[in-house]
Amino acid sequence: MGSYSIKELEQLSGIKAHTIRIWEKRHRIIEPARTDTNIRYYSDAELKKIISVSLLNNNGIKISKIADMSNDDLYKKVLEISELKSDLSIHIDQLVMAMIDMEEEQFEKILSNLILRYGFEKTITEITYPFLEKIGVLWQTQNISPAQEHFISNLIRQKMIVAIDGLAIPPHESKRVVLYLREKELHEIGLLFYHYVVRKNGYRTYYLGQNVPHEDLFQVVQQHKPEILITSITSGSELITMEAYLSKLSADFPQNKLFISGMQLANYTGPIPENVILFKNALALKDLL
Repeated sequence: MGSYSIKELEQLSGIKAHTIRIWEKRHRIIEPARTDTNIRYYSDAELKKIISVSLLNNNGIKISKIADMSNDDLYKKVLEISELKSDLSIHIDQLVMAMIDMEEEQFEKILSNLILRYGFEKTITEITYPFLEKIGVLWQTQNISPAQEHFISNLIRQKMIVAIDGLAIPPHESKRVVLYLREKELHEIGLLFYHYVVRKNGYRTYYLGQNVPHEDLFQVVQQHKPEILITSITSGSELITMEAYLSKLSADFPQNKLFISGMQLANYTGPIPENVILFKNALALKDLL
C-alpha cells in the first residue's frame, strides 16, 4: 500500500497542500493517518479520492457538494464527466487511479476508448506521456513497486505493438531506419512510439529493441545499410561518458544520420558531432524525417 506525504498529494492531484489542509478541516474530504512522530501521511485510497475531488472541483462542482457525496457517487460522477468532457487531464487521472489498484481490465478499457476517441498518436503524446510523468513521481517516492511499473509499461507496450503491426510495411526500396537502445538501456516505450512514427511516415524499419550490444548494431547497419539510426538514452552509463558515446557513434557510423533523444541529453552541453542530431520528442522527430 502506498504512503504519501501532503507534498506528494499536491504533485499528483494538482491541489495545493494548503487547500488540501483546509478541505480536511472544513469538509473532512480525506483524513490522514499519523506516524509515531505525528507526521501526516495518506493511503492509496486517499490519493484516489483527492484526485477525483480535484477533477470534480475543476469541472465546476462546489467542494461542499462533493463533501456530501459517498465514494460510489463520487466515482460515478468522475466517470460521467470523463465521458462528456474533452479535457485530457481527466483521462490522465483515470489512468493513475486504475494503475494504483492494478486494475488491468479498467486500464485496458480506458486506453482502448481513448485511442478510439482521439486516435493513437494524440493518445500517446497528450495522455500517455503525461501519465508516465506522473508515474515517475510515484516511482521516485517509492509508492509504486517494480511490479506495478512493469504492469503498466507492458499494457502500453502491447498497444504500441498492435498499432505498429497495423501499419503497412513500406516497399523494399524505401529509405531505411534502424531503431535500437544501447546496452543496459531498458526503457522501450519512447522508442516504440518513434518506431510507429517512422513506419507511418513511409520508412522501412529495423527495430532492434532494448539492450543492443554495439557489435550487433554495427553488423545490422553493415548488412541493411540504413540512412538513419534512432536511439533514446534514458539511463546513464558507468562505462562511457555521453560525449565519448556520441563521438563513438559518429566515428563508427559516419555515413548515417544519428537521431538521438532521451532524458540523459536534456542538459547535455558538450560537443555534438556533425552527423548527430538531438531531438526532444516524437513531434520533433517527425520534422526531421
